[in-house]
Amino acid sequence: MIKTMIKKNHIYLLLVAVLTACGMERPPMMEPSSDIPDIFPDYVGVTIPAQIAPMNFNVGDDDADCVYVKVTGGKGGEIETSGKWADFDEEQWHQLTARNVGADLTFEVSVKDREGQWRRYAPFAMHVSDIPLEDYGVVYRKIAPGYQTFSKTGIYQRELASFEESAVLEETAVGGQCVNCHYSKRGSADRFTIHVRGKNGGTIVKNGADLSSLHSKSAKTNCNPTYGYWHPEGKYVAFSFNKIVQNFYLDNEHNIEPWDVYSDIAVLDINSNQFITSPLLETGNCETTPAFSPDGKTLYFCYADSVDMPGEYDRLRYSLCSIAFDAAKGALGDSIRVVVPADTTGVSVSLPRPSYDGRYVMYNVTEYGTSPIHHADADLWILDLASGTARALDEVNSDSSDAYHNWSSGGQGWFLFNSKRIDGMYANIYLSLMGKDGKATKPFLMPQKNPLKYYTEALHSFNAPNFTADKIELDPSGVGSLLAE
Repeated sequence: MIKTMIKKNHIYLLLVAVLTACGMERPPMMEPSSDIPDIFPDYVGVTIPAQIAPMNFNVGDDDADCVYVKVTGGKGGEIETSGKWADFDEEQWHQLTARNVGADLTFEVSVKDREGQWRRYAPFAMHVSDIPLEDYGVVYRKIAPGYQTFSKTGIYQRELASFEESAVLEETAVGGQCVNCHYSKRGSADRFTIHVRGKNGGTIVKNGADLSSLHSKSAKTNCNPTYGYWHPEGKYVAFSFNKIVQNFYLDNEHNIEPWDVYSDIAVLDINSNQFITSPLLETGNCETTPAFSPDGKTLYFCYADSVDMPGEYDRLRYSLCSIAFDAAKGALGDSIRVVVPADTTGVSVSLPRPSYDGRYVMYNVTEYGTSPIHHADADLWILDLASGTARALDEVNSDSSDAYHNWSSGGQGWFLFNSKRIDGMYANIYLSLMGKDGKATKPFLMPQKNPLKYYTEALHSFNAPNFTADKIELDPSGVGSLLAE
């Protein structure tokens, strides 16, 4: 299987074969076998938006000399490609997907071995959804999975309709300081925050044409803002202020455990540059990862009672909670509601993400802790707010960490998440669609021009991904100047 060969820092004959070209060749007429081809990524039976980049793939035959693929649309149209991997012409691909919205694309794969013999595989399908994915692209932090030092980091964006990637902000623009996560107002390209760690660190706030630097710290935690979430009106940003430390382990299954000594939550008023606080969110325990509901009237967050750390790290479990928020008054409510209690479920909840249609809250579940990307047992769960029922997204989850999920800004059910399912170490971006029936489609790995080569050679994780409705334009020199002031 190809996926067993995706190991970093190793060279395989299959990868060497992928780097050469065989030109356009078509197989002779023959009957297909009963076997579906072994392809990477596994795109068999996935549902895709018409706006997605070509779903190129590699074929896992060890002795493959040439791969021929013909794609036929259920509503008409046909494209073909021949080479060392399935590499579709971008313009032809988009013409075919646009014509076949709501229908299937049928893929017929034939492989020629080094002896010149062809084999035709059984066809498989991808479904082109009639629900569009309206965002320009995805934005993410690229970081190596190291812990003591941080090599080169940065925030990057990738166009969904093509393979184009560009930098939003790299650490070279801020004096080599660590560029942390990006949080936007429902995928906005001009309303977002980026936190920079280090001596001259701070939180960069982009609010339309205004660019500012926030250097506030929580009086109790003495920490800068860490996790952020914008209010739908764009006037407020909820932040948690986390005092984070890390435990390191010697076993391969669990090598790191970040945890909060304590953390508080406050809401920043963008216009006044003042924080709205509440003693209910400054308890001396751990309140973290806030998220506003789409109507802006509720602030979700995760809460855990303090335990004796680090000795009792595996007893630290977070509940999903909420508190009312009045945007007109700029005030938090006077009571806390426990939505998913840790003491009765026996699990730990993190990273609540309400869907923009107000129907769901998606969140992570792990045995303990608040850093799901480092837990192989991390799964995505979905809470139906209408019925009050919650369930694991088994149709999406894997045996490795599945975390850092976010909804498309279009609000029509597309979502993305991080998963380490390829090799257990590197987090990559997957996309899926939450159907009207409450079931998610089979997730697919972010397409790349030559996916096997790309994911073998990319020695970084895609951290905290999100959608961006438009291409982000940010002057790195302006950011560096703000932090230097």
